[in-house]
Amino acid sequence: MSVTKIRQNMDHWQERVDLAAAFRWTARLDMHEGVANHFSLAVNDDGTQFLMNPNQVHFSRIRASDLLMVDANDPETLSGPNAPDPTAWGLHGGVHRACAHARCVMHVHSIYATVLACLQDSRLPPIDQNCCTFFNRVVIDENYGGLAFEDEGARCAELLTDPKQKVMVMGSHGVMVIGDTVADTFNRLYYFERAAETYIKALQTGLPLRRISDEIAEKTARELENYPEQDARHLAELKAILDGEGSDYDH
Repeated sequence: MSVTKIRQNMDHWQERVDLAAAFRWTARLDMHEGVANHFSLAVNDDGTQFLMNPNQVHFSRIRASDLLMVDANDPETLSGPNAPDPTAWGLHGGVHRACAHARCVMHVHSIYATVLACLQDSRLPPIDQNCCTFFNRVVIDENYGGLAFEDEGARCAELLTDPKQKVMVMGSHGVMVIGDTVADTFNRLYYFERAAETYIKALQTGLPLRRISDEIAEKTARELENYPEQDARHLAELKAILDGEGSDYDH
């Protein structure tokens, strides 16, 4: 089937393309894990219908047309021929059912965010500008309960009640990031991993760390939240690179 015909036959095509690009770039940054981890994007008003990666397909191969359309309120979802991964259904379905403000949800086991999640104190102190981005904007799950089937997904969703907190450090597990769009969420995921990397590597020096004041950290976080179009331009540049390479992500 040609790309033109696919576009004519599939809803939410631009959203599919953006999400596929995010999968491809996440793999390129080595922030994925085998054929695990999941992204989802709500496409209806209450967030219960969402696009999601197909079960156990490597991020580097996902195309826009491959994405599943999932209904969080359909109890038959896991019995169909194109059923999502059960843990993806449990975690993302739970969040989309409970948190209408979580339009896009990205969950990975990226190295530095996961190292942070494994520390007894998983807080990310404001030691540089990227870390300031997340000042008072992270919730920490202290009660890992095993694989994210439905009960665990519902429990995690209950921690995302404050719309200001768009990153969940999942203790002993990984990280989950939410946002308004694919671009917004991927940009946040990217910078959280960068901030966690800076913090972990700074700890490895064994030297005292600078800590930015709470006042300046909050000021910086607000300034970055209002920085014009950085997220959209970030994703647009990544898609331009993929396009230049002849990638089939948008097929």
